[in-house]
Amino acid sequence: MPITPEELAIARETLARLDPGLARAHAQTPVFEWRVREAGFVGLFRMIVEQQVSVASAASVWARLQAGLGEVTPANLLGHDLDSLRGMGLSRQKATYGQGMARAQMEGAIDLERLSTLDDAAAIDALVALKGVGLWTAEAYLLLCEGRMDVFPGGDVALQEAIRWVDRAEVRPDTRAAYVRAERWRPWRGVATHLLWAWYTGVKKGEIVLDPAE
Repeated sequence: MPITPEELAIARETLARLDPGLARAHAQTPVFEWRVREAGFVGLFRMIVEQQVSVASAASVWARLQAGLGEVTPANLLGHDLDSLRGMGLSRQKATYGQGMARAQMEGAIDLERLSTLDDAAAIDALVALKGVGLWTAEAYLLLCEGRMDVFPGGDVALQEAIRWVDRAEVRPDTRAAYVRAERWRPWRGVATHLLWAWYTGVKKGEIVLDPAE
């Protein structure tokens, strides 16, 4: 079940008490909802489709896939060869990754529809075993598609930049440093991630103005 607005408000207040930097982000960031995307095979494959392309391009490719496949399922994906999938807008690499995930799902190497029964560490291990799914993708999937509360995608560049602002640091933390920095936010690292993303987006849109020191 996704976090409720009341639970999200409590988690934000808790994080603000734990960390003065997050308190500043919390104070400057309006209320937001925790929107959970579709999970399972479709959710993970769509994340692969969306990588390294614009939002508009990803939406166009996804619409072409839905039209070409009828329904995006493992069986339907495997029912088309790579050239057919490329004709629907996929790169050869993404088509190959998608068919690999579809095959793993159908052969029982992974059950993406029941991944929520695994704890965070086990779920990440299962996901990164799939070709084309790196650590960031695995963590982002668990955070955005399954709504897990304590998943932290430390390799996310926007998140790292927001942490730099939080700490008023001159240098953006690398992935390792970002994970270390987030330890104090347990068991709400996922909430901290959403808060920092919202803060970062507000700054980039000009809706939030940082202090000169940040």
